Amino acid sequence: MESLLGLLLGLILVVASSAQNNCTCVTNKWASCAQDDSGNCTCTLVGSNHKVDCSILTSKCLLMKAEMILLKKKHSWGHAHGLLDNGVIYNPDCEASGIFKARQCNQTNTCWCVNSAGVRRTEKGDKSLMCSELVRTSWINIELVHKKGSHTFEVSDVANALKQLFESRYKLHPKYIEDIKYNSPLIQIHLNQNEKSRCDVDIVDAAYYFEKDIKDDSVFNSSSKLTVSVNGHALAIEKLWIYYVDEKPPEFSMRELSAGISAVLTVVMLVAGFGVTMLVVLKCLWTRKYGKDEIEESGEIATPSLD
Repeated sequence: MESLLGLLLGLILVVASSAQNNCTCVTNKWASCAQDDSGNCTCTLVGSNHKVDCSILTSKCLLMKAEMILLKKKHSWGHAHGLLDNGVIYNPDCEASGIFKARQCNQTNTCWCVNSAGVRRTEKGDKSLMCSELVRTSWINIELVHKKGSHTFEVSDVANALKQLFESRYKLHPKYIEDIKYNSPLIQIHLNQNEKSRCDVDIVDAAYYFEKDIKDDSVFNSSSKLTVSVNGHALAIEKLWIYYVDEKPPEFSMRELSAGISAVLTVVMLVAGFGVTMLVVLKCLWTRKYGKDEIEESGEIATPSLD
């Protein structure tokens, strides 16, 4: 009888331990999960204590908040590799829904307006800066360059593989994948989402998860590295760029644009001046050498006439 009770107790402990181990957030490695007395698994995000739904992607703003806080704790003694502004890590402000607040500020009271991807779309100002709305990023262009290998990929195979990846891994509806172009080794992925329903994945979140996967810093709670394959052959990505296009144009002032243009013109003028100087120097050297060669060939040195 005692052995039977011991066996039952052991089974209960195994089941409880297994249930506790299964209380994890599959879609977010920065979530802290705990099981209550009813057996429900609740997960909150590090840095904000925001409850997350682990069946879908976490918003980019909340991910950045968690990442910055963890980096700050990990590298509090030095310079952290993260989202920087004037050399200072900034912790993004998020709405209760998880989206970015239209205005972001850093620790030096410098503020700016962002789009729904958290990318700055205005010049910087102080805390009196007003951002009337969060402008939505409706179009994203992802550019990839893969390593050149012995295998040649077909355009349709690359497009189908990446489309399947966004649909299955990031749960992005195929209607938001506008086009995938391939001209070896360049790949272009166009995501378009003018409007989305409440249950749809935002292209901003899908693009951020994809970026983290490609950079081998996956947000998913898995130790395995993402391998993009086309018909069983690895598509090794070595470069990535992401471009965001908003529903409304950015609001940078002409002063800031003029400063950038002036800087470019200054560089061009310096390069041109250096080039002209080098041409003059080379011409002088060539003339001197050419005159010397003529004298050596004639064997004579001209002397002034005494007449």
